[in-house]
Amino acid sequence: MKTARRPATRFLAAGRAAEMIARKGLAASLEGMAAYIREDFLRWREFQKTSRLASHSDAGVIELMPASDGRLYSLKYVNGHPGNTRLGLSTVMAFGVLADVATGAPTLVSELTLTTALRTAATSAVAALALGRENMRSMALIGNGAQSEFQALAFHELCGVEEFHLFDVDPAATGKLMHNLRRLGLVARRAASASDAVRACDIVTTATADKTRATILTPDMIEPGMHINAIGGDCPGKTELHPGVLEMARVFVEYEPQTRIEGDIQQMPADFPVTELWRVLAGEVAGRQLEQEVTVFDSVGFALEDFSALRYMRDLADELGVHDEIELIPDLAEPKNLFGYLAAACRSTTPIRGLPRAA
Repeated sequence: MKTARRPATRFLAAGRAAEMIARKGLAASLEGMAAYIREDFLRWREFQKTSRLASHSDAGVIELMPASDGRLYSLKYVNGHPGNTRLGLSTVMAFGVLADVATGAPTLVSELTLTTALRTAATSAVAALALGRENMRSMALIGNGAQSEFQALAFHELCGVEEFHLFDVDPAATGKLMHNLRRLGLVARRAASASDAVRACDIVTTATADKTRATILTPDMIEPGMHINAIGGDCPGKTELHPGVLEMARVFVEYEPQTRIEGDIQQMPADFPVTELWRVLAGEVAGRQLEQEVTVFDSVGFALEDFSALRYMRDLADELGVHDEIELIPDLAEPKNLFGYLAAACRSTTPIRGLPRAA
């Protein structure tokens, strides 16, 4: 019986992903990725969901993040090592896989370092549109590292934010961000402190990297009607918000079982009330109920968002005619004869012990 041939595995290297996003346009890519994320959140009940598997060390964390809708399966490998910049490495590095559930065959292997930055920013904007006030115009960005430009651009393009107040304990990081935002034509000012940055802002985004229980925002800094986009507290022992900030707000999360362990709500009692974002997007629960109430999106990053991001990049590759492939899976003439595949390679190269080269 004739067997099926090995399916092609598409490959998106970091440079190729950057090229695709440049061709599509940053704003259009963020808008497209946000649409895919929203679409998949509205299919919430179709997905097999699980908290990510994390391996912690003193230096950082390495995580595996799976998701499946029964047809496609995705898996992301991602790390978080705050000290990496001293070594010339990124704090966050990631790659991912899309696979066919029916066969298990991997159909896409992609970089996810750049893509994760876009999907995190796109998710923040999706949440803010559901939870923030109308006519949001100003945002404080506390933590001016690698994620900050993407947050600013997403909030500008998708939410209409026009002015950014920047603060980081590292002045060079703020200088970098100001330079990049001005290149994009965005209005930004350097704040003297976190409290100075948040004053009179519609939105506050915290995106700090240190793996510690920090207190970036305190209750006295919060003004009526603010929406807080807390994305830096994303693993056990790592927080950004004073518990009093959570107590004065309505709090929304991605996947509650994961956020209870990793998010800012890890500080709170097990019965502290939170609402999963998908319920707001689906119209099951109201988002912002009053103009003056404070809302918090306690975002830790969830595998469903990476599923959406990988789908988007796959479809963008189709749209742009990008067809790079790798031979990830052996193409076997006989599916049960994997050894024969190795033997054929040995006959054409140097023999290995126990398998003499053919005459």
